[in-house]
Amino acid sequence: MQTATQTAAAATARRKMYDSKAFEAQYHTDAPLGALWSAGATRFALWAPTARQVTLSLYMDGTDGGPYMTLDLARTARGVWEATVDGDLDGRYYDYAVTDSEGVCRRTADPWARACGRDGARSMVIDLRRTDPEGWAQDAPPARGPEDVIWEVHVKDFSHDARSGVPEALRGKYKALTLRGTTLDGDGAHPTCLDHLKRLGVNYVQLMPVFDYGSVPEDDAEAFNWGYDPVNYNVPEGSYATDPCDGAVRIRELKEAVQALHANGFRVIMDVVYNHTYRLDSWLWRTEPWYFYRQNPDGSPADGSGCGNDLASERSMCARYILESVLYWTREYHIDGFRFDLMALLDTALMGRIRAELDRIYGKGEKLLFGEPWAAHGSPMRRGAKPAGKRALPGLDENLGAFCDATRDLVKGHILHAERPGFVNGGSARLADLRLAVTGWAGAQGGRFAVRAPSQTINYLSSHDDWTLWDKLVITMDPARQFDTPSPAILRANRLAVAFCFGCQGHWFMLAGEEFGRSKQGLQNSFNASAALNRLDWARAWDGPWQALADYYRGLIALRGLLPALCDKSEGAARRLLAAWRPGRLAAAFQLDNSGPGSRWDELLLFYNAASCPRQAPLPAGRWQVLADPDSSFRWEDAAPALLCGQAALPAAGALILGRAQL
Repeated sequence: MQTATQTAAAATARRKMYDSKAFEAQYHTDAPLGALWSAGATRFALWAPTARQVTLSLYMDGTDGGPYMTLDLARTARGVWEATVDGDLDGRYYDYAVTDSEGVCRRTADPWARACGRDGARSMVIDLRRTDPEGWAQDAPPARGPEDVIWEVHVKDFSHDARSGVPEALRGKYKALTLRGTTLDGDGAHPTCLDHLKRLGVNYVQLMPVFDYGSVPEDDAEAFNWGYDPVNYNVPEGSYATDPCDGAVRIRELKEAVQALHANGFRVIMDVVYNHTYRLDSWLWRTEPWYFYRQNPDGSPADGSGCGNDLASERSMCARYILESVLYWTREYHIDGFRFDLMALLDTALMGRIRAELDRIYGKGEKLLFGEPWAAHGSPMRRGAKPAGKRALPGLDENLGAFCDATRDLVKGHILHAERPGFVNGGSARLADLRLAVTGWAGAQGGRFAVRAPSQTINYLSSHDDWTLWDKLVITMDPARQFDTPSPAILRANRLAVAFCFGCQGHWFMLAGEEFGRSKQGLQNSFNASAALNRLDWARAWDGPWQALADYYRGLIALRGLLPALCDKSEGAARRLLAAWRPGRLAAAFQLDNSGPGSRWDELLLFYNAASCPRQAPLPAGRWQVLADPDSSFRWEDAAPALLCGQAALPAAGALILGRAQL
């Protein structure tokens, strides 16, 4: 039995081997890998450079029964093992037995697979063209609008509610994303799901992980998890399919969902988790032990993810794997953008390559690319590699962005301290910080957040992580914590919060249901709570006070696209801010240059008053049209617009948005 010293020495030797230029020179390959189907034969190729033997097994079923054929693969150049099997194998399942350098044999699915059986334990040979919906070759995303407004949703949350109007068999499925005409309880009057989204006016739908993950049985309709537990990176999750046992169904139905979203005016962002796998004992690990993973000096797996392992993105074949996976989802599933979980666990060189390749193929900035610029813990990257975290943002491509936790915490309070408030709910905020938030933190100095241009900034108030915006406001403002009571004070704070987010340069992101006060009853981390708790409550969306809140979001979304001052994402956008001042102790005002082609107002005034009483504020010269106030975000549509001169009455606990009328 090895001692701890011997184990650490072996780990060090293994790391040095995998990190060496000699290993990369000898074993890096760009040759096609996976099951490469044609009607006459399928070529199987697996990268396992230190393996002694690799055996292929073929099955008729994705979960049950033994193999009907086994075949040893031949070792070829650069650590690739290959075999070709004649005949049309479309729909057949397979796995490998890999014997490592120490003689240990492990059964594994194919990490490069494009299809799999139920729960992902067996890979599947697939003719991808037979999974294309009718008209798929002509599918294209809608044209980019003047602004990007992103709505994040979990596939099951979207339609699990029995009152959603979605047929029971399709609730929680990809298919629900294709349906038009759904209404609350089928009443024909109150739109839900896709029709609600169209009415709201967002133009990007971000799907929480839809690749195959391991934390739920795929045949259990009530099982729930957010899905940050990757098993098969290039295969859709089967629990959202109407038939998880047929590997082709999940592929076709996800494509149908993307196609329907495109047809209805939405681009689609995919939430991806390339920083860790569900378990260390993954298909990647079983084919080439430890190569794809970082290790601590004592040989233990690194745990910067907080999930027990970290992928070694800085190693060339791991980088190839991640890059090819991203490009595969864009090519095969027509995905329009990617949100990277714990992006600081990936290295800047890889993120730069991904950005450059997407730009080369699809046009500069055409595909959105952003992530969380943090990690749960530190991770021992190879020397010379740099994490794609907050400190790296000013040096990254201007179209490689990140979630702005600084604005989030400034507005509603610290994310790690439940009762610590922010600007809108009883806390305080420095004018300097509020000013930086309005300009998307471009060129900011210091440690809170800094980017080179607002094109990198993802402004948000809540996401799937941590408390919903409504729950955070309730926790900080209501001692009784009545999450299902539409308190007027909390509704005002919510409107003030979203009005501030609306007024910040950068991209605008929101959690699905935030617009109607979505609550998880104060649960901070609902990743494995019940589907009943996590689901969107469509009755709440049409409850009077919350319906009015959703309408407030709706008006701001429509108005935002008319304001060049806020939509400008260039490196010079911050120069549009002409002045910032405090009309009162708990108030802030911002004057912006709103000039641009077709602009109806040459300047913009943003007033935010967090005080519980109204106050008067002097106005710059000119006639100022009321565009939005706490009661309505549609004032800009009024046939007889309200015009102010000289001074304005700032509402208590509310925002006042003004545009200077052009003479």
